[in-house]
Amino acid sequence: MSDKETEQTEQEQLTEASAEENQGTTAQQSAETEELSAKLAAAEAKAQENWDQLLRNRAEMENLRRRMERDLENAHKFALERFAQELLPVRDSLEMGLAAARADDAVVTTLTEGAELTLKMLTTAMEKFSIKEVHPVEQPFNPELHQAMSMLEMADKAPNTVVDVLQKGYTLNDRLIRPAMVVVSKAAAKTAPVSEEQTNIDEQA
Repeated sequence: MSDKETEQTEQEQLTEASAEENQGTTAQQSAETEELSAKLAAAEAKAQENWDQLLRNRAEMENLRRRMERDLENAHKFALERFAQELLPVRDSLEMGLAAARADDAVVTTLTEGAELTLKMLTTAMEKFSIKEVHPVEQPFNPELHQAMSMLEMADKAPNTVVDVLQKGYTLNDRLIRPAMVVVSKAAAKTAPVSEEQTNIDEQA
């Protein structure tokens, strides 16, 4: 084989090798492209799924917010419904007592008993809703619960003792809603000792 033929053969072999290499590269690129396309499709599907989930969550949160607003509004509107139901019999009793008092044959004893019964009904209704009275006679003065209206010098009482309640106070679930107006004791003023000279002057006078 001549040198020219040998060179031609080598050239053909190089061309074939190059073509095979290009085919291999093209096949690899095609496989990579298909793999990337598959990953992209999966990512787009996942993104769409997440977006749909986000929209559902937003819708659920909006529904929950509206429901809570509605429940809160109803709670504000009807918070006193049970208390009002407890007060209705008290009002009925007061109206009947007033009608009885206006009658020509009204009896004071009967009216007193009716008033006591009505007061008992009201007290029971208040206790059901944790409304308690503050009536601190003979108790130490407490500025968190009591309002001192006056002070009296009392030798037989410890200072700062409630000796009288002018108006009861009330708490709601242990929270003060009206302080008790009270009279508080204070120590009696000490009398200055009388000197012997002053005694002699008084005797001479």
